[in-house]
Amino acid sequence: MRSGVIGGKPLNSKTTIDADAYSVGEFCARHRISPQLFYKLKPQGLMPVTFNVGTRVLISREAAAAWRRERENATREACHDH
Repeated sequence: MRSGVIGGKPLNSKTTIDADAYSVGEFCARHRISPQLFYKLKPQGLMPVTFNVGTRVLISREAAAAWRRERENATREACHDH
């Protein structure tokens, strides 16, 4: 089981995998990207849709899956263009 620390809280891979929504930090850790890259690419529409609960910014499991499909399709299309 993978573990780490996000925002001072332990990251438990089972809890994170079973979650219906991820914090930006959890999403970034799961997808091996930095929060800095997330916030750099978000205004360009290259990150998943987020929603707010109070002051928290969350990403639904479905939005994360859709984002992965979009990135895979964009990569596939770019490879076919060459």
